[in-house]
Amino acid sequence: MQLTESTTITIRFNDCDPLGIVWHGNYVQYFEDGREAFGEKYGLRYLDIAAEGFTVPLVNIQCDYKRPLRYGDKVVVHTTYIDDLAAKLKFEYVLTHAVTGEVVAKGSSVQVFLDKESSLLQLTLPPFFSNWKKAQGLL
Repeated sequence: MQLTESTTITIRFNDCDPLGIVWHGNYVQYFEDGREAFGEKYGLRYLDIAAEGFTVPLVNIQCDYKRPLRYGDKVVVHTTYIDDLAAKLKFEYVLTHAVTGEVVAKGSSVQVFLDKESSLLQLTLPPFFSNWKKAQGLL
């Protein structure tokens, strides 16, 4: 079973360089927009995690650029949760041009659970996350 969510973003003027092409660093922001949409759909927002006493800092991000996006384009961010036994969040992203359907970028991210009070790395699944996984049919 895969948990996925898609969201559409319109490329803004300030996302682009002087040639009207999206600056490469903004693709990571689009991944984050996808992650936020996923969290909203599945009840795993950053605020939900913080309310349980944890943070989930990013420890790895990867992006493969395929085609440029330009000012005014619409891009669909497809976000897929990758289940893992470790106490981490793994996501894969596929960005497609909303009109042509072309893949413009692919990527992935890894976030780890830290105790908000002590900043200690969680080596086992936090209880709330085990409960979330059960509710999603992943455990």
